Amino acid sequence: MAHRKRKTSDEETSYWLSYSDMMAALLLIFVLIISFTMLQSKRQYEEKERELMEQQDVIGEQQMRLDEQRKEMLSQQDLVEKQQKQMEKQQNQMEEQQEQLDKIIGVKSDLIDALSEEFDGSELSVSVDPQTGAITFDASVLFDKDKYEIKDAGKNFLAQFLPRYFNVLFKNDFHQYVSEIIIEGHTDTTADYLYNLELSQQRALAVAKYCLDDETSSISKNQIEQLQKIMTANGRSFSNPVYDSIGTIDMDASRRVEFKFRLKDEEMVEEMVKILNKKDKSN
Repeated sequence: MAHRKRKTSDEETSYWLSYSDMMAALLLIFVLIISFTMLQSKRQYEEKERELMEQQDVIGEQQMRLDEQRKEMLSQQDLVEKQQKQMEKQQNQMEEQQEQLDKIIGVKSDLIDALSEEFDGSELSVSVDPQTGAITFDASVLFDKDKYEIKDAGKNFLAQFLPRYFNVLFKNDFHQYVSEIIIEGHTDTTADYLYNLELSQQRALAVAKYCLDDETSSISKNQIEQLQKIMTANGRSFSNPVYDSIGTIDMDASRRVEFKFRLKDEEMVEEMVKILNKKDKSN
C-alpha cells in the first residue's frame, strides 16, 4: 500500500516536472519567436529606412535638377526678354533712321527741284544734277586758259548766278538742313596731276573769295556771314574727269567748276542707304 502511494507520488512529481519542462520549452520558443520577429522587424525597418533615405536622395537629386532647369529656364527667359528689348530698340532705331532718311531724301529732292526750277531755261549756262543737285558750268566762263583770276565776263556771270543760287539754298524750307556748300575746281588731263591740282585749287579758292568778299559779292551780307560758316573750296585736279558716250575723256566738259551742297547728317544717311541696300540684296 505504502509502495503504491510512493509510486503515485513519484508519477505526479514526474508529471509536473515534465509539464514544467514543456512550459519552459514553450516559453523559450515563444521568446525565440519574439526575438526573431523583433530582429526581422528591425531588419525590415532598417531596410525601409535605407530605401527611404535612397528615395530622399533621389528626390533631392531630382529637386536639384529641377532647380537647375528652373534657373536655366529663368536665364533663357531673361535672355529672350533682353533679345526682345534689343530687337525693339533696334526696330525703334530703324524706324527713326528710316524717318530721318525719308526726311533728308525729301528735303534733298525738294531742294534739287527748286534749283532746277530756278535755272532751267535761264540764260545762264549751268546744269543741275538731278541726283545730287550739283551745279556745273564750264571753267572757260570764269577763267582764261591756265589762269585762276576770274575774268570780267566771269564776274558778270557770278553776279547773276550767285544771288539766285543762294536765295534757293537759304530759303526757310532748306537753310536749316544745309551743312556745307562746296566749290570744286576740276581740270582736264593736260599737264601733270600736281600742276592741275594747284590750278584747280586756285580756281575754286578764287570763286570762294569772290562769294565772300563784301566789295565784289552780289549776295547779301547776311548770306555772306552764313557762308563763312559752311563754305569750303577744293581742287580735284583731273581726278574726276567727264567721259563722252564712247568712254573717251571729254576735255572741254572736264574743265569745270561745280557748286555742291551737303545736308546735315547726309553722311550718316548715305551709310544707312548702303546698309539698307545690303540688307535688300541679302534678302
